[in-house]
Amino acid sequence: MKGLNNKILEVDLNHDKFNEVPVPEEILLDYIGGRGLGVKLLSDKLPVNLNPLDPKNLLIFATGPFGGTIVPTNGRFSLVTKSPLTNGIFYSNSGGSFGVVMKRCGYDGILIQGALKEPGYLLIEGGKDIAIKEASRLWGCDTEKTLEEIKKIEGNRINSLMIGPAGENLIKIAAIMNDAARAFGRGGVGAVMGSKNLKAIVVKGGDTKIDIDNRDLLKKYVKVAQDKIKVVPITRSSLPKFGTSALVNVINILGMFPINNFQRGFDERATQVSGEEINEKLTQEHEGCYACPIRCGRLTKAGDMKGKGPEFESVWALGPNLGIYDLITVTQANYLCNKYGIDTISCGGSIACAMELQERRLLKDSSLQFGNSSILKELVKKIALKEDIGAQISEGSRLLSKSYNSEEVAMQVKGLELPAYDPRGAIGHALGYATSNRGGCHLTGYMAALEIFAAPKKIDRFTMAGKPDLLVLKQNQKAIEDSLVICAFAGWALGLDYYARFMKAITGIDYDVVKLLEIGERIYNLERIFNIREGLSKKDDILPPRFISEPLKEGVSKGHIVPLEKMLEQYYYVRGWDNNGFPEPELLEKLGIKHI
Repeated sequence: MKGLNNKILEVDLNHDKFNEVPVPEEILLDYIGGRGLGVKLLSDKLPVNLNPLDPKNLLIFATGPFGGTIVPTNGRFSLVTKSPLTNGIFYSNSGGSFGVVMKRCGYDGILIQGALKEPGYLLIEGGKDIAIKEASRLWGCDTEKTLEEIKKIEGNRINSLMIGPAGENLIKIAAIMNDAARAFGRGGVGAVMGSKNLKAIVVKGGDTKIDIDNRDLLKKYVKVAQDKIKVVPITRSSLPKFGTSALVNVINILGMFPINNFQRGFDERATQVSGEEINEKLTQEHEGCYACPIRCGRLTKAGDMKGKGPEFESVWALGPNLGIYDLITVTQANYLCNKYGIDTISCGGSIACAMELQERRLLKDSSLQFGNSSILKELVKKIALKEDIGAQISEGSRLLSKSYNSEEVAMQVKGLELPAYDPRGAIGHALGYATSNRGGCHLTGYMAALEIFAAPKKIDRFTMAGKPDLLVLKQNQKAIEDSLVICAFAGWALGLDYYARFMKAITGIDYDVVKLLEIGERIYNLERIFNIREGLSKKDDILPPRFISEPLKEGVSKGHIVPLEKMLEQYYYVRGWDNNGFPEPELLEKLGIKHI
């Protein structure tokens, strides 16, 4: 397929072997690349019921046909593995330039299996020199120090993925950091890398040219897309100026900004940690990923510390969700999560769970009180190093709450902590949490776009009508975005019609919206089948009881709960699944995956 190298690099850490493996054309036609390719490879190659921290677990990084081209926001790439936090399939997405350089080195993906006997890092240089290098001296280093030391060895013109002490210690909420400050944040993927004794993956050089079918046509389509991005308010001004934290005030005003572990949905103090405050008081410089005209990232300075962010989810998880409104402390805690290699959402969600357990007098640690900002930074360190109460919190909220027979205080789905939208304030978004294949995720089918931001059309956030149908559409669409690969923020201005045109110009294949959506449906159903084989079922398509039986008590979302069971029944029907959430044979035959 044009637009791709049509091969991946398979790395066997057990035997220090590297193999270039061609990807069959029929797999690329059916799954494209990125998330889709990763899901297909994991499903085909991973043994059933494997412990996610077993060396046989696969760690797959993949880009798609848009990567390294002139398509706007193409600098992202995907990760697929089995999650130690959810025990199900896990797909993630990150930006920067790593994916583009990997592709220039000649590979659409890297598949890593096995484990090193001693700590090391993988070096891929120009697609020609591939080696495992010793990294014992880096073990224990934070991500900033790791990047600094690797640059001393390999030079400054590198891109790297790495783990910090959290991944080394196999905590279930560990992240893989991308050039030290971006992240494959969720699902404990850093622990998978740590279980392989793999400190880092480094790519450099590479001059592989991407074969484009019709460059002139692609330039024409891209020009139209860039013009569209420049006129849509969210991509023209909101994200570039305030970053994702522009959402703080919006979600708070709607009464669905989770406070104190989702016990409330509004607090007037939330403005103190808003994107406007960050922009005014902390922002030093704006930056973005490869080929990105939006540039939503920012370099910040908080007190005597510097770093990137905080993003919307991070500022909430480490702030108002813990009853903390001190912007400096919240931002510094975010920096520390990046340095130690911890997912900020799960970190904040698990701490909030611990604080509510303490509030209920179940956990005997008087310092764990909502609003106690003085403990936050030290607690992040304790979580990474599995010290004291940090060892319990590092397991994630599901296991933490279970140890106190109080699972109802864990705000998670399938083990993954929920992000910064109280689902009682947007019930289509709530259904997305319950049915996401990777667990409590807002990105898998971002219904908030319709229910809150009227993109492309405003729908009532409290009605059930049409929500399952729209969610299925959004979930399939996101599977495609993650497989092409393109940033979700481009979707505020563009859509599948644009992506189909890009694909036709790049590959020469006559893609249309219907064809792309069918590929997205195939990917989503294959993920569902993977989860079923690993023991997940309808019982896991659920929300914490709080959202189903306890109405919000204040704000404009006051009085609402989530009618999950009714929506779930409709969702299964729209999906073509039976009453137990299993895909029907006719659907699998249509999608070409009946044999699985």
